[in-house]
Amino acid sequence: MTKLFKWMAIALLASTLSACGYNDFQSKDESVKAAWGEVVNQYQRRADLIPNLVNTVKGYATHERETFEAVTKARAAATSFQITPEVLNNPEAFSKFQQVQGELSSALSRLMAVSENYPQLKADTAFRDLQSQLEGTENRITVARQRYIVAVQDYNILARSFPTNITAKVFGYPVKPSFTVENEKAISAPPAVNFDKK
Repeated sequence: MTKLFKWMAIALLASTLSACGYNDFQSKDESVKAAWGEVVNQYQRRADLIPNLVNTVKGYATHERETFEAVTKARAAATSFQITPEVLNNPEAFSKFQQVQGELSSALSRLMAVSENYPQLKADTAFRDLQSQLEGTENRITVARQRYIVAVQDYNILARSFPTNITAKVFGYPVKPSFTVENEKAISAPPAVNFDKK
């Protein structure tokens, strides 16, 4: 009788542990870290393209010094600010990472606008190749961010659902921050359209 009781206790314990979601947290946490690694990888790829792009544009647009300095400064800030998977639970650090990457995107946009003023530059094969690589990298960043958002969503649903939310509290699995849009209120408003000529 004691063997039967012992086996029943083991079966009950095993079913309780499997229902608590601990293994699911391990799996989803690793998925979030892997997705985050891909985001960082794509941002690094973009940062690696920037020096070549700036040098190519410099050859044609020597008097655009402010733009070059802004891109170089933004790249330095973006590459010096690294966020590890362990820091992903820190919303302030995550927000700062988004901010420096946004500043780099803005500086790159200004650099691309400068290139519009130089037809010879736009015809340069090296510049076109770099521009194409940069566009491809921006697309990869978008895809990597989307995958990260989905991984965080799956993880956060597990962390907030009952009974796994108890496991999350006991074992320290907080809800993770996700990417947000800085100007969310501005983009949610419908655009103003005015056909009046003045």
